[in-house]
Amino acid sequence: MKRFTRDEIAQRVARDIPEGAYVNLGIGLPTMVANHLDPTREIFLHSENGILGMGPAPAAGDEDEDLINAGKQPVTLLTGGAYFHHADSFAMMRGGHLDICVLGAFQVSAKGDLANWHTGAPDAIPAVGGAMDLAIGAKRVFVMMEHQTKTGESKIVKECTYPLTGVACVARIYTDLATMDVTAEGLRVIDMAEGLSLDELQSLTGMPLLAA
Repeated sequence: MKRFTRDEIAQRVARDIPEGAYVNLGIGLPTMVANHLDPTREIFLHSENGILGMGPAPAAGDEDEDLINAGKQPVTLLTGGAYFHHADSFAMMRGGHLDICVLGAFQVSAKGDLANWHTGAPDAIPAVGGAMDLAIGAKRVFVMMEHQTKTGESKIVKECTYPLTGVACVARIYTDLATMDVTAEGLRVIDMAEGLSLDELQSLTGMPLLAA
């Protein structure tokens, strides 16, 4: 089995973002999507700290310390890009003006519940940021994450055991093993890593999965 690399997951997400979409890329793995968007297609990247029109990451040495995304990473600004107060940015998120948000996750349930801000561990630092606003405000929520924890448990679960970010909000899940749609009938597998069978994916996920 050949797992998808992080760049390959980001490329897969980038392919599913249509031209003209307004998109928020969450902190962490989702920020990599910006580097794989086709520059010939017009896609508007948003950051909750008050940017619209972000481009890919800057080349080494070209970073501007005053131009960062919500994760404090240096970014670029495309022609026509804009800065604004973060209150206006959250109004965009809460008002349903974003077509897609791409978020990381600790857990996603079979019905699309999202847990991505706190593991509940006593020493964990809660970091909800704008995730709750994005989860309920964006028209579609994509999740990017590794399929399993470092100790081998599936991050895709029947019911989330961590504190929830949003209920039944996730539309599609992208992992290093597969891409899956959340449907009323269950999780439907769209594609899988090379050399992986549906039975093997089900055993690693711990629940029945639907074929495409």
